[in-house]
Amino acid sequence: MRLPLVTVLGECVADAFTVPAPTPGELALRVLPGGGPANTAVALARLGTPARFLARLSDDVFGRLFRAHLEASGVDLTAAVRAPEPSTLAVAELDGQGQATYSFHARGTADWQWTADELAAADLASTTCLHSGSLALVREPGGRVVEEFLARAAAAATISLDPNVRPLLVAPEVYRERLPRWCELADVLRLSEDDLGLLLPEHTIERACDVWHAAGVPLVVITRGERGAVASLNGERISVPTPPADVVDTVGAGDSFTAGLLHHLGVKGLLGGRLTELRIDDVFDACVFAARVAALTCGVVGPNPPWANQLRLPAPAAGHAAG
Repeated sequence: MRLPLVTVLGECVADAFTVPAPTPGELALRVLPGGGPANTAVALARLGTPARFLARLSDDVFGRLFRAHLEASGVDLTAAVRAPEPSTLAVAELDGQGQATYSFHARGTADWQWTADELAAADLASTTCLHSGSLALVREPGGRVVEEFLARAAAAATISLDPNVRPLLVAPEVYRERLPRWCELADVLRLSEDDLGLLLPEHTIERACDVWHAAGVPLVVITRGERGAVASLNGERISVPTPPADVVDTVGAGDSFTAGLLHHLGVKGLLGGRLTELRIDDVFDACVFAARVAALTCGVVGPNPPWANQLRLPAPAAGHAAG
């Protein structure tokens, strides 16, 4: 069966992890390809979903690393733009639980320089779902251009968004101001509990879901790390536990969850349009699958999602209401 094409729009970032230095007074870094949208595209392709990545990739040393990584994972780069600007660099320090704290080097880099002409050249005729998010939606000068592109795509494709709030680079107020518009466009909104705390700090998960449903998005999924996920389909909610995992770090876990969710919905023939055929049991099954994909990502260093042959899932149980 040929699965539907998912197009992913956004950044690819060099994730540099601090490692013990061989010599006192030196800082050693291990650089891996990352960035939320790129991680999602890689995870989709490795699961078997045809994934096309709309990105602005530099020809610098990091950009060449990105291209090799994406192509080796099966991501279609035919629509990627060769950018003259340098790549974005993020330096990550991991705590004892594998959580990352980042410092970003992103001024004037390739990822945020989208022009209307560049995106006008992208053919979405065969795209069933368009996923975007993270910094590409809010960093200027390209952010507004990306939002306009999503608005055009929403007429035919399912729109999936992940805000992935990065307060060190863009103030949360910018995300809050634009989120109602994103909810008008989106069919799927996937975000972390940390994102929720930055976007609607006084809201419970249930109240936040209701706010975003009222703004127009039918499916909201909030991931909660080791406490699983809560999904809300037009106000009907379920909770999904996190499967057992030996956590090395959590980098890219949310992106892998998004990919697992979209992949499973695509396998079931549920992507395309405004998800009018989607039912809450479908959402539960997709989230169970997505949680497994995320757990496997946590078991390795960096944003390195699993391949389809690494997944051995039991049949999902029936959905249950969230408390």
